[in-house]
Amino acid sequence: MEGDFIKINKWLLPLSWLYGLGVWFRNLLFDTGAIKSRSFDVPVISVGNITVGGSGKTPHVEYLIRLLHDKVKVAVLSRGYKRKSHGYQLARKETTMLEIGDEPYQMHKKFKDIHVAVDSNRCKGIETLLNSPETKDTQLVLLDDAYQHRYVKPGLNILLVDYHRLIIYDKLLPAGRLREPKEGKNRADIVIITKCPKDLKPMNFRVLQRAMALFPFQQLYFTTIDHSPLEPLFPEGKEAPKAEQLPNVLLVTGIASPEQMIKDLSGKCKNITPMRFSDHHLFTASDIEAINLAYRMMEKPAIVITTEKDATRLETMAGLADEVRKNTYVQPIRISFMLDEEQKFNNYITDYVRKHQRNSQMAESTHDNCTASGDSAGNRSRTIGF
Repeated sequence: MEGDFIKINKWLLPLSWLYGLGVWFRNLLFDTGAIKSRSFDVPVISVGNITVGGSGKTPHVEYLIRLLHDKVKVAVLSRGYKRKSHGYQLARKETTMLEIGDEPYQMHKKFKDIHVAVDSNRCKGIETLLNSPETKDTQLVLLDDAYQHRYVKPGLNILLVDYHRLIIYDKLLPAGRLREPKEGKNRADIVIITKCPKDLKPMNFRVLQRAMALFPFQQLYFTTIDHSPLEPLFPEGKEAPKAEQLPNVLLVTGIASPEQMIKDLSGKCKNITPMRFSDHHLFTASDIEAINLAYRMMEKPAIVITTEKDATRLETMAGLADEVRKNTYVQPIRISFMLDEEQKFNNYITDYVRKHQRNSQMAESTHDNCTASGDSAGNRSRTIGF
């Protein structure tokens, strides 16, 4: 059921109140214009959440890439969480996961015809994308996980809400998982409830629509996760078993919310042994030994399954036993829209990109974090082919 993964630490609620006061004051500064948000002359779509932990950002950004990459030159800009580099970094052929972070690296490997860059200062990152000789052909910027980064004013704001962690039932940090009050949803143009069970009834959708209490101008969609066939992680890997013929499974995850994946796999295999690490966990030699030991202890036949994000961090690790390498598989996922609303969503996105293919000159910012560069992209003309 919705909200079933939410845990509230009630004894921390006083701290949540203090945290909320700080967030409220920050948002007030942006809402009143005391701190400036900045617009750009290309379409900018932000995809993010107001909850700590995974809400399905990467597969939704990948959906947008698939929708738009053959129509416009797409650039994805992310913070690059837990990367080992600083400042602006553009993904190139020789770029490693440690330089840009696991999620940007995943997209860089999958989509060769787009630009992928990271910069914690999103204004500076967009400026560099638009002015650098390597990336000045950018016609659309997808901001990954930037809902709270209000120094950039996106043309389209997409808020993701995990079905199992609905913001209407959650509390602010540290008692709950909310980064800001649930009223933050009011900034969104589109709200998507993600990771929905495939068997939701019409009544469930109506209840959720009322509970979210969106404004008339906001659009609400529901998506669910589709699992693609397993793929061997390593070149020496054996042919992947069919989804309906899975043996015992060691599930290795370093993601925020593996519960849904555990549920999905539990009905497809004999036994599942979850091995959980923290989100974006950088595997160590001792972790690799623990994986080897866990696999060795399992009843055979057995396989190891991991996520695409974790695969970017596991594939370069030394020390995995030969049998583990031969039997480790990646579970690719995609999202699909429910209620037959995929085309409605697609049309909304493509219409926005078409209508905003050239915005006015970049608005000047008065805040140090978004100081305008001398080389404005405001007069550059762009043509988008639909």
